[in-house]
Amino acid sequence: MNHINEKCKILTFAICTLQLAILVSGCTAFNVGGEIQKGRMALLYGDPKVALAHFQRAAELDPNYVTNFTILKQGVWTYVARANYATGNLSEARKELEQARSKYEDDNVAKLYWGLLLAKDGDRQRALTEMEAGLTGLKDWFDYIEQYHADGQFWDPGRPIRSEIQKNIAMLSAREVNWNELIAGGEWLGRELEQEIDKAREDQQKEDKWYRDGDGQMD
Repeated sequence: MNHINEKCKILTFAICTLQLAILVSGCTAFNVGGEIQKGRMALLYGDPKVALAHFQRAAELDPNYVTNFTILKQGVWTYVARANYATGNLSEARKELEQARSKYEDDNVAKLYWGLLLAKDGDRQRALTEMEAGLTGLKDWFDYIEQYHADGQFWDPGRPIRSEIQKNIAMLSAREVNWNELIAGGEWLGRELEQEIDKAREDQQKEDKWYRDGDGQMD
């Protein structure tokens, strides 16, 4: 009997430990997501220094975090880099983009900003390669979600973002690249993609409410 009781104690302890680990993990993920959202709002409203503080706290909590509130995946280091890029601190942004690329290789926004940073640094040949990778990756991503993802219908419905992506891809192969226009276009894409995260979520919520209220039911 004592042997059975001992096994029960061990099992109970293991279950409690697992539950605690799950709880702590959930709290951390919640806190990281909260910092990212606060940083996003500050970045969109033109306060990159405030955004940077939030993104850095998120990175400290979970350096491997990848967004889970949107189908457009970005790593936490991409956000840190984007805030530093917006403040003009390109040397720090470079370090963080290297982190971003090593942590989450499918992050097309990181590739785009890596190309923008190289362009501003004057490394134009590498900039072309990196910007092409980021822009083509985003183009392919939009094509994929339009065909295969249920939420794709809510993204870029008027296609202004995809049009700008195509325009920028075309500029990359021009005989004389207009770098000012290309950099401006890439930065515009970064802002619009961030805004589109919220627009798509709002449109999805509106449609969900429409169906819940019965307006979307067929007779």
